[in-house]
Amino acid sequence: MSVLSPSIVWLRHDLRLADNPALVAAIQSGQPVIPVYILDDATPGLRGPGAASRWWLHHSLAALDAELRRRGSRLVLRRGPAESVLADLVAGTGASAVHWNRLYEIAARERDARIKQALAERGIAATSHKANLLFEPWEVKTGAGDPFKVFTPFWRACRQLPPPERPLPAPDRLAAPAAWPASDALEAWRLLPRTPDWAGGLRDSWHPGEASAHRRLEDFVDDTLARYRDERDLPARAGTSRLSPHLAFGELSPRQVWHAATAREPSAATEKFLAEVGWREFCNNLIFHFGNLAENNFRADFDAFPWAAEDAKVEAWRRGRTGYPIVDAGMRELWTTGWMHNRVRMIVASFLAKDLMVDWRVGERWFWDTLVDADPANNPAGWQWVAGSGADAQPYFRIFNPVLQGEKFDPDGAYVRHWVPEVARLPAQAVHKPWTARSQVDPAYPLPIVDHAQARDRALAAFRSLKQEP
Repeated sequence: MSVLSPSIVWLRHDLRLADNPALVAAIQSGQPVIPVYILDDATPGLRGPGAASRWWLHHSLAALDAELRRRGSRLVLRRGPAESVLADLVAGTGASAVHWNRLYEIAARERDARIKQALAERGIAATSHKANLLFEPWEVKTGAGDPFKVFTPFWRACRQLPPPERPLPAPDRLAAPAAWPASDALEAWRLLPRTPDWAGGLRDSWHPGEASAHRRLEDFVDDTLARYRDERDLPARAGTSRLSPHLAFGELSPRQVWHAATAREPSAATEKFLAEVGWREFCNNLIFHFGNLAENNFRADFDAFPWAAEDAKVEAWRRGRTGYPIVDAGMRELWTTGWMHNRVRMIVASFLAKDLMVDWRVGERWFWDTLVDADPANNPAGWQWVAGSGADAQPYFRIFNPVLQGEKFDPDGAYVRHWVPEVARLPAQAVHKPWTARSQVDPAYPLPIVDHAQARDRALAAFRSLKQEP
């Protein structure tokens, strides 16, 4: 009796069984299915996961393998350049097809194209699928056929397209191959911190995996979505979805999020939330059409910007010791939980790029290493938006005042009291400017490392000099 050749499903940022088009296509072929995850930290141009993301990846892969085993399958793990790893797997298993879901960074696309060509030369069918965006970047164009550079018209154009397809169900069973290829042991990848084990705050804050992602989505839609528009900017409130790491690792698909949100009665809150999902689409549109946003200014005139050198102030920013409580609270939340409220992300980014006038790439790299939701599109696009160098960026002269931002979005100081206990005794009118009531502040808490008014003047002068460059 002849043995069917298997199909390989190459999983990347799609660590889920439900709404996984590559997996569904492999199953529908009738062939045995070999799910594979490759830790490709050797291909030039590809950015490996940061420390916090490595922690999440370990647990997400473990959860996915457990779900596959419940369905008669398993997850094969390999480490190395994906081109050579896949070639070895195809040769060793006799696979006749490889399926994967698309990625959008240039380095990933170029690698995938090389792999597809190499497999085709061997007579192996390689098929990529749409799974990680609502709308492909080539589906959303201006009237002139160009990619959008401004979010609002981009999102308006998206909303005029047919709505996203309904999510695909998870399979009940996967046909196993006659023999399983060898797999690395997940523990051998040493993704988890050991000495010291700094991940206690991550464990307390998050539960990676597809099942947890669905629970969080359901809780958000049932309990939070209705007040999202009013509370999303208040870091002391549980007013955001906190779905970003689940989306970053593909434990949820954007189609699942879209349809869960739109199943409720239409509302301004739902529209605002969908626009935030749209911002994720926009960022991926940018990296697809315009290249490496993590390294290159979107606006070329910023290549001449006179950034300040890194010094002790940058380390104070990283450690949450700037003397501005809303900045320090955000950086401590990040260090402890691997996440930061989005409003506070903008505040701390503005402080680094404008108050300290340090290159936004310094901050982007720190976020990449410390965020569990570090995303190759959202992370650099967000930093460039704040710095003024990006697409549809806020004007450079819009410089967040950390005191006013704290007073507006954390008016009673609940957020900063939680993360900066040194100022917990201060009344609301002083909690965001503790130097005005120094006797009630823990003496270990620093004075401001920079005067905001003077820093703002310096940043604006630098920007004006940039505008005068030939």
